Amino acid sequence: MFGKKKIAHENILILGLGGIGSYLAKRLLHEGYAITVIEPNAELIRYADGTLDARLVQGNAMSLDCWKEAHAKSMDYLIAVTDNDAINMLSSMIADRFGIPTKIARVRSQDFGHDDSMLQGEDLKIDLFIHPEELAAQEIVRMIKRTAGDEIIDIALGQMQVMATRITGSSPFAHKNLIDISRTYHAFPFRVVAISRGITTIIPSGEQEILPQDQVLIMADKADLPKLMELTGVKQQRRHRVMILGGGLAGARIAELLGRNFKVTLLEKNAQRAEELSFLLKDSEVLHGDGSDKEVLEESGLKDIDTFIASTGENETNIMSCILAKHLMAVHDGDAQGVQRKTICLVTKEEYLVLASTSGLDIVLNKKLLAGNEILTFIRGSELLSISHMHGFDAEVIDLIAAPGAPITRKPLAKLTKALAGHIIVGSVFRDGEWKTAVGDTHIHGGDRAIVISNSSYLKEVRRLFSA
Repeated sequence: MFGKKKIAHENILILGLGGIGSYLAKRLLHEGYAITVIEPNAELIRYADGTLDARLVQGNAMSLDCWKEAHAKSMDYLIAVTDNDAINMLSSMIADRFGIPTKIARVRSQDFGHDDSMLQGEDLKIDLFIHPEELAAQEIVRMIKRTAGDEIIDIALGQMQVMATRITGSSPFAHKNLIDISRTYHAFPFRVVAISRGITTIIPSGEQEILPQDQVLIMADKADLPKLMELTGVKQQRRHRVMILGGGLAGARIAELLGRNFKVTLLEKNAQRAEELSFLLKDSEVLHGDGSDKEVLEESGLKDIDTFIASTGENETNIMSCILAKHLMAVHDGDAQGVQRKTICLVTKEEYLVLASTSGLDIVLNKKLLAGNEILTFIRGSELLSISHMHGFDAEVIDLIAAPGAPITRKPLAKLTKALAGHIIVGSVFRDGEWKTAVGDTHIHGGDRAIVISNSSYLKEVRRLFSA
């Protein structure tokens, strides 16, 4: 539809077709990159051969013959995301010898990749360390530290914000389309930019009706956020009491980060690990017990908890424990008004995101997708100012600048409906020194900075729209 833009770095070598590798290969192929994969597992290779339009090399990443077969000398990026830290780090050094400019490595160990680590990135020839458990922990801590009951992210250097909130039957937005909402509530500018309904994410047009139980993304100026929260019924509430189920790398790190400022209880099933954590986590209460048991949760003080986090290594345990905890919280709260208690569930498979989200859980995170999105953001960094993924939505919030002569600059937004409808929406534009909500007659010019919301799979089309 639009002229293809040449991508600065086109050739990417991925080591490992596990969760992160497979996710990255799919996303990068869709965006026009040429992908080569080295994977030792024959079953994964056979499956990928039927689903990925990538060059597949079966073999060990420690075999130089595999690197030569993969044409390593022609690669622009190495992404080493096998399940072995040592292989990923050593592969980065091998890649450097082959002349691959940029190396990315998944490393679970916290002993590498930090400012005070004995071995720095330059020592290991790694440009970006990816710590999945650390990313998950930091994301959960960020959400808990929010002052609002629903997720809010800063965009446009903090001048604009996007709020995610669930629509109740009593919401003023329920059973209204977006045109009616904009006509009725116009005291300050805001825009509904995405709707999550069941397992579907809708990038809405003006005729789209909002229904009870919809999760919506609303963009507004930071100064107007309190008014938006009052309008939608979101309560200001800082969370102080947190229960964490599971004392693995992610759970222990969450407790470490939160312990000094929040009341944290960590529940660990393994007695030896619980004892170890009781010495390591001085600012948290560590209890030994099975968090999938109703009596254990109640005896551990669930009735006083604001946020329940399930972070064990078992998907089913995390999902079922969150469902149980949410049920027990609801029973205890009864008809209490303004109570906003949350469950946060960690899962490792993409299909479990749908299961958990449709089971009524508040926030579901996949640490492999968090890691994958961190890598995608790094690779796209030369073209996009920023990109944020909204949890619970198949949507990205993108901050970028329109190139002179780009397709987006040729007509007002209302006349670009075929290019934008259903998958891409321009939320706001920076003009005359301030951010302004984009409407149908907004005409974007070359050099304008804009905030765009799109389905995750349509990022390629967004880039084409804004590129010359």
